[in-house]
Amino acid sequence: MSNNVLLRTAAIVALSLTCVAGAAYADEGGNGCANLPGHRALQAALEAATVTEKSGLNNQMWATIVDRDGIVCAVAFSGVDRGAQWPGSRVISAQKANTANSFSLDASSSSNGSGQPTGLVLSTANLYSAVQPGGSLFGLQESNPVNPEVAYRGPSSDYGSADDPMVGHKIGGVNVFGGGLALFGAGQKILGAVGVSGDTSCADHDISWRVRNNLMLDHLAGVGGVSGDAAHPDNIIYDITANPSGGTGISMGGFGHPTCINTAAPGALPKVRP
Repeated sequence: MSNNVLLRTAAIVALSLTCVAGAAYADEGGNGCANLPGHRALQAALEAATVTEKSGLNNQMWATIVDRDGIVCAVAFSGVDRGAQWPGSRVISAQKANTANSFSLDASSSSNGSGQPTGLVLSTANLYSAVQPGGSLFGLQESNPVNPEVAYRGPSSDYGSADDPMVGHKIGGVNVFGGGLALFGAGQKILGAVGVSGDTSCADHDISWRVRNNLMLDHLAGVGGVSGDAAHPDNIIYDITANPSGGTGISMGGFGHPTCINTAAPGALPKVRP
């Protein structure tokens, strides 16, 4: 067999493998996104939330929704174009959505004497202290890396549009500061999560909270949380005090988050829905 034939054969095999991989990415799960808001609804909710929330640096924002399988359903930004927000925050918003979905449960988790009878919802802000050195979840942030092939596939001109290249694929990633919240539909059923990024981590949380509220996917009344506030079960907690030994501060309840520049009062956020 000549070298030219060998080269052509290798090229055909490589192309075939690429097509198979592409087909696999195009069908990574069920139809969970059908039960969640699309690009237009997410963008409208994000724009309204960004206008309303003035804490932090008052930046423009990125937002991502994932379904219960971690598949990206929609990506949007609030500014005039994709360069009006921190470019790095696009993938971070998706990472936050994946995290909040990955570590939240509804009441269906309870069976045969195990699980959470009312569910247990954790925001990405609730994870901060537990993953610090010596914390009960130390190393969690390294456990599920972002899929770079999904995160950085092109073209860049589609980022934040209805045709964002992340849509339809599993992004992965674990983020452990504010901005990621689980989405709960009627009957306190978890459907996926939303992640927001582009400002301080505290403002990211507050804007994400308002996005979820705008989308009316905050049916969390009665769902278990760690905040101690039934009206805001997965709210950010500011209970970190200085460590007398130096290093990372100490959270009284174990789920605390640092304050940020121009931090807003967490109780000012809308109450969750029944």
